[in-house]
Amino acid sequence: MENTTTQSATPDYRRPFITITLLFFLWGFITVMNDVLIPYLKESFELSYFQAGLVQFAFFGAFFFVSLVYYFVSLSKGDPINRIGYKLSIIIALLICGAGCAMFFPAAEFRSYPFFLAALFLLATGVTLLQIAANPYAAILGKPETASSRLNLAQGVNSLGTTIAPIAGGLLLYKVFAPGGEVTIDSIKLPYLIYGSLFVLLAIIVWRSHLPSFSKDDEDTNDQGGDGSLGALKFPHLRFGMIAIFMYVGGEVAIGSYLISFMMHDSIMGLPEATASIFLAYYWGGAMIGRLCGAISLSGLASQSQKYGYMAITAIVVLLVVYTVTAIRIEEGAFAMDFLSPVQVLPFLGLIAINFVAFIAGRGNAARVLWVFSISMVVLLCIASFTGGSLAFWAALGTGLFNSIMWSNIFTLAIKDLKQHTSQGSSLLVMMIVGGAIVPLIMGAAADRIGIQLAFAVPIVNYVYIAFYGLIGHRVQEATPAVGTLETA
Repeated sequence: MENTTTQSATPDYRRPFITITLLFFLWGFITVMNDVLIPYLKESFELSYFQAGLVQFAFFGAFFFVSLVYYFVSLSKGDPINRIGYKLSIIIALLICGAGCAMFFPAAEFRSYPFFLAALFLLATGVTLLQIAANPYAAILGKPETASSRLNLAQGVNSLGTTIAPIAGGLLLYKVFAPGGEVTIDSIKLPYLIYGSLFVLLAIIVWRSHLPSFSKDDEDTNDQGGDGSLGALKFPHLRFGMIAIFMYVGGEVAIGSYLISFMMHDSIMGLPEATASIFLAYYWGGAMIGRLCGAISLSGLASQSQKYGYMAITAIVVLLVVYTVTAIRIEEGAFAMDFLSPVQVLPFLGLIAINFVAFIAGRGNAARVLWVFSISMVVLLCIASFTGGSLAFWAALGTGLFNSIMWSNIFTLAIKDLKQHTSQGSSLLVMMIVGGAIVPLIMGAAADRIGIQLAFAVPIVNYVYIAFYGLIGHRVQEATPAVGTLETA
């Protein structure tokens, strides 16, 4: 088997990386579909808000449970991905996703809400395994110093999936499979069969594709557990990174979950829900801009002027796409365009410029960019929480731009030099996605007590910690003894 652990990137890595980015797109798409799914299930089964919230609980709960099981299996039996390889692991994960989507059909036939929750859990199991395998694989498909760039590019494609999923899902449910425009539980069947077919098709593509293998020494593969070892948890920079992932995912999901309510509040803009929903696309579009620009900023391009030029072009193109997409509305089966005034979105250009300056301040270093963006998030959330009107409005929307690179940068910093423990470390990081289920609950409880605007101060603590990780936490491993001699409590 080819040993490429220390090998630099080769031209052969481009095609495998394109294949892997398709995975990022598809799981981004299917994850955001939960937001489209919840209202239909709530109405069809006459659920309370708490019962409808079990959709996200089942989905995000799978991330925690499956990752925890993966970690303990890797300790006792050896890392599964090290044993069967990245390619087979990805294929198995895609087929599980396909099976989860297929379960929506019998769930709709039986009119069973627990059946739907089981289908979501199975679907999320596949997505969890995809994340465990695909994130580190994308990171090692090339030079170590550009790993953050590759993950940012892949996450940018992921953001494309999260941006178009609500639009595509709405079209399928409302206009294609809903008889007479009335959405019923039966309307969900065929869309999820289509999604399941896409997962199976992608599994076939991966099976037919050439994906480079990455081998480990025999003694490395066997050093997984059974001797009281903590495995990947022995590494302090990974443990700090797990908390950082929890804080990041929790903060991003919490902000996104309550943005519409924030924009509708009288002290902010008092927008109607439909208009607030349009502006929400700028939050997720900002995340796409930041991730794609991050991929360029942290890439191996030698010329800084080239980097800045490509970043500016990318930001403008994505902004125009988001501006156009948010203008589309459907009236009686026909497409119509209803553009926001350019003046209305002009402040967003200013936020993009500030984001650009933050990238320059980061100097192409993943850790430095991370803490610069974290400090920027603290400032924006303070403005959103303690001012008002359009200033608070745009500060809240601007957080998407600065949340953008955090997953990729934290992930690559946390798995750095884990060697044979990389897949195990990846499972622990993916497990901490459970922050997306916990932090929004805390923020929601705060909103009930102190109001939605002041509740936007809750995630500030998240980004203070992430700034610490970018400054100090990620560097602990540099002064740590070799893997074989590292023993921490």
